[in-house]
Amino acid sequence: MKISGKLFDQIDPKIMTELIGISERVSKKDPTVWGDAATAEAKVRLNWVDLPSSSRDLLPQLDAISAWARNRSLTQVILCGMGGSSLAPEVIANTYKKNLTILDSTDPTQISNATPKDLTSTLIVIASKSGSTIETRSQMAYFEEKISQANLSPADHFVIVTDPGSALDSDARSKGYKVVNADPKVGGRFSALSAYGLLPAALIGIDVSSLLDDALVASKLFVGEQSPAALIAAAIYQSPSQFVTFTKNQSVLPGVEDWIEQLIAESTGKDGKGKLPIINESDAQAKFGTSIGFAPGDYDLVVEADLGAHFILWEWVTALLSYLLKVDPFNQPNVTEAKEQTDSIIKQGNFLYPDNLMIFEDDDFQFYSNRDVRSLADFLQIKCGYFAVMAYLTRDKDDLVTQTNHLIAAITGIATTFGWGPRFLHSTGQFHKGGGDNGAFIQITAAADIDLPIPGAGLSFRQLIMAQAIGDAAALMQRDYPFLQIHLKKGQVGSRKLIEVLKKIN
Repeated sequence: MKISGKLFDQIDPKIMTELIGISERVSKKDPTVWGDAATAEAKVRLNWVDLPSSSRDLLPQLDAISAWARNRSLTQVILCGMGGSSLAPEVIANTYKKNLTILDSTDPTQISNATPKDLTSTLIVIASKSGSTIETRSQMAYFEEKISQANLSPADHFVIVTDPGSALDSDARSKGYKVVNADPKVGGRFSALSAYGLLPAALIGIDVSSLLDDALVASKLFVGEQSPAALIAAAIYQSPSQFVTFTKNQSVLPGVEDWIEQLIAESTGKDGKGKLPIINESDAQAKFGTSIGFAPGDYDLVVEADLGAHFILWEWVTALLSYLLKVDPFNQPNVTEAKEQTDSIIKQGNFLYPDNLMIFEDDDFQFYSNRDVRSLADFLQIKCGYFAVMAYLTRDKDDLVTQTNHLIAAITGIATTFGWGPRFLHSTGQFHKGGGDNGAFIQITAAADIDLPIPGAGLSFRQLIMAQAIGDAAALMQRDYPFLQIHLKKGQVGSRKLIEVLKKIN
């Protein structure tokens, strides 16, 4: 591990001295580090500290399940999970250039695209701590039906990762599915080195012991005067900006910044506080707040390490940063709020935006807003601390839309994030509602190409994703945050038109 950058000469020695003592307490899993209000939660969330060594106990079980999958020629692995259950496996697969289909969406087109025509060689990994996550539960029901319709036995094509005693644990065992229990005292976004990260990695042929080896070596550096975790946490904290910019340029760990984004935003974005990661594709894009790169360049900090080391490093950084910010890193109250809003929409059975919000319609778009604006250009003139683009679209097919945040940042000079819905609800969605009240929000939806029923739910995936979008919009507008919903009436054509509109504004 190598940490460098121009900020190290500017770190407040008083903060470092304080963090050295706190690091010692974290290493001993002291639940009182984050204050009285966080102690109860911390008592059951600190085993991530030990994962570089304790997860070795999983290796025989992972080897056995991997051998079972190989013997059955289950070579197409689909992982259904949200947040920490999917982001870490995605980074691992991309880094090692292995094929792993990540399904962290309720978009029916994306689900259909992820479904092989021949399911004979398909293995479905269902990953959920509670087993009650609506996205994962719905995906599980969908694939159970698909596999049964193909005259295959679901027990031969499913592996479950969940906490012991969860509803999913009981259900899966009753069906004869293979189950791997994760450590229940590890929170989802701190679970990269637990069964949630390691089982999918093992199934696609990665030597997970090497990840643990790298993490174990790194973890020995975090207590002491030159702790890289303390240095990074102090550098981020003492910046007056609420932003941390991560640049993908030259990164040999594709997607690690998305995993870090969730870890920092969801852990720190609460009580009106927090640090919000901004993800840049290249050095040509504007940097906001503390800038961090993963290869030498003009950044405040450069962090070079193997993937396993990155996982444990940023978990430590987040824990120490949360201490400095005086927030509980292990809860996510506003993620729960978004779920409740979604449930309310589903119960009402109304999957449309209120007519009185519509402000503009043409051949390509419908615009809804709680502000007196008449165009996207008008909305971008709103005074705010940051813009957030939230796209409830199809990844891969609609990737053009990922240009929107960089175009908006260039137009306005204001930090702008991008998130795929509903995936971001388990990540930056917490910060949107629990962090500072200075965001302005642009939600993008599109006309459906197809729809798929959710077996046994009396609901379709199209209805579910719209309920999630409308529910999140309701949570934002209840706070009177500036909100603009852009509905693309022609799918991908609408995406291209939207990019054209932004380029004209620019």
